[in-house]
Amino acid sequence: MPDDVTQDVTQDVTQDVTGGVVDDAPGGRSPALATVLPAFARCAERTADVELADVLPQEAGLLGLAGSRERAQSVTVRRCAQEAVAALGATCGVLPRGASGEPGWPPGLVGSLTHCAGYRGAAVARARDALSLGIDAEPHEALSPGLLGLVASPEEAAALRSAPRGVHGDRVLFCAKEAAYKAWWPLTRRWLGMLHVVAELRGEAFTVRVPGARDGEPALLHGRWAVRDGRVLAAVTVPVP
Repeated sequence: MPDDVTQDVTQDVTQDVTGGVVDDAPGGRSPALATVLPAFARCAERTADVELADVLPQEAGLLGLAGSRERAQSVTVRRCAQEAVAALGATCGVLPRGASGEPGWPPGLVGSLTHCAGYRGAAVARARDALSLGIDAEPHEALSPGLLGLVASPEEAAALRSAPRGVHGDRVLFCAKEAAYKAWWPLTRRWLGMLHVVAELRGEAFTVRVPGARDGEPALLHGRWAVRDGRVLAAVTVPVP
């Protein structure tokens, strides 16, 4: 599943949810995405899309998107990627789009894109510091009852009742699994459904276990989450061995 497309949804056991960084007031730390990333990563975010008049011909042609809304959204998130790469001290042009929609990062870099209503974000790191990154942003609101069953096992759903007051633990779980998948995909090129993995939230950290991981694939993914400005943000980093 590409970085800017939402996948299906996980399995087994989430417990001891005790925190996460919660700050729904506007004007907080910027960029908010930095809250969940390691110090060696760089990120950029925007809350408004670029104007269609500012979309470069090579961007429009590369993305091949007919709808103006989708084109502006995809261009904006890729502009964030360029800004994040620049913050790392590197440069890149328009990110190529892979067969599955994933961005093609410059040699020596790894990264991830995300977007949700009113938010576009990108994170990047040097390949010497991380094998892959995965990020996700979601509105901080409860999942619909029908969707929860596609995201969480009964055990996970039951454990979410211990989420901190004011935190929609089901949305945090969804976001954590999305971020984990985005870190998993570049390393394996294998799809994972949300009920194929086991997520556990602990404070502001989480783990996502992949029972079906093959030799050489990451079987346990670690990440961090936060709630900022009405959004859940999550990031997973796969370290260099």
